[in-house]
Amino acid sequence: MNLDDFSDLIERPDGGIRRDAEERRERLSVRPGALGRLDELGEWLSAAQGAVPPRPVEQPKVVLFAGDHGVASLDVSGRAAGGGYELVRAVLDGASPVAVLARAQQVPVRVVDAGLDCAPELLPAEVTRRRVRRGTGRIDVENALTLDETRAALELGIAIADEEADSGTDLVVLGDLSVGGTTPASTLIAALCGTDASVVTGRGGAGIDDLAWMRKCAAVRDALRRARPVLGDQLELLAAVGGPDLAATTGFLLQASVRRLPVILDGVVGAACALVAQRAAFRAPDWWLAGQVSGEPAQAKALDRMSLNPLLDHGVTVGEGTGALLALPLVRAAAALAAELPEVTDPPADTTPVEDTAVVADEVG
Repeated sequence: MNLDDFSDLIERPDGGIRRDAEERRERLSVRPGALGRLDELGEWLSAAQGAVPPRPVEQPKVVLFAGDHGVASLDVSGRAAGGGYELVRAVLDGASPVAVLARAQQVPVRVVDAGLDCAPELLPAEVTRRRVRRGTGRIDVENALTLDETRAALELGIAIADEEADSGTDLVVLGDLSVGGTTPASTLIAALCGTDASVVTGRGGAGIDDLAWMRKCAAVRDALRRARPVLGDQLELLAAVGGPDLAATTGFLLQASVRRLPVILDGVVGAACALVAQRAAFRAPDWWLAGQVSGEPAQAKALDRMSLNPLLDHGVTVGEGTGALLALPLVRAAAALAAELPEVTDPPADTTPVEDTAVVADEVG
């Protein structure tokens, strides 16, 4: 597998359609600029759909890739190592924030087991069971995956993107369910941005104390030493310091862009995978929106590198796609406003006779 092939497969959203959308916006009854970023969102959606005005977002889907990370055994997470299955159960039992919001917005949720470290019988029946391996290696001292496992995880993400596009999903809210996932995510971003560990290391969705933060910094520092020699190869990079859920998310983002399927990103894990995907295909970020500011310093660096401006900053740190799902109503609102606001009629022509105008001018003089 050569991820660089995606550079030739991914096209930008239709620039001509976007210009048509911008021109139509100039004719709407509400003056340009009065709706803030909703104007920009409506135009982006038109270009992504290839339609002016944009169609309503009628079949969105929350897609969450799940996995456990071996580095969590160093107590760098606010959750117990190997506890990813508990996050999955909470979502599918309807007891997590993303599940509550999805229910309120009538958006289906799909959870994909890419690399959970648990017995299969602990998972609800609704889980998409495509596990590449059980957990990962400890990235501070060993590779997360073999190259074959990394290829399999990327192919998993590609297959999920194809399934969603083929089923009629018209926008994906992308998130993750992981224990220890922010540590490899921070490592990937630090490596790709040329940044030190302490600059990118945050406290994760569950929150950690100062001692745990110091352990996390040390893990990211050691993992960076292993990541830097393979920076030129995205496949080897994901094998060294990624994980099956991160590799699958990367494959998903690339194939979603091929299939012209818009995606809303959530937190630092999605941002890290997006940054790897951008390295493979520079046009891919044109198909993504950044849903929210998660508070993770690594996410801010990655989004800045991709020129993605988050839609929301409400201090939501819980992860799991929650912030991205909060942004979905804005996208839907932008589509509705762009489609349903009336266009103003042309102003009546000036019928004042030329000679009368000249007389008035003389009188004023």
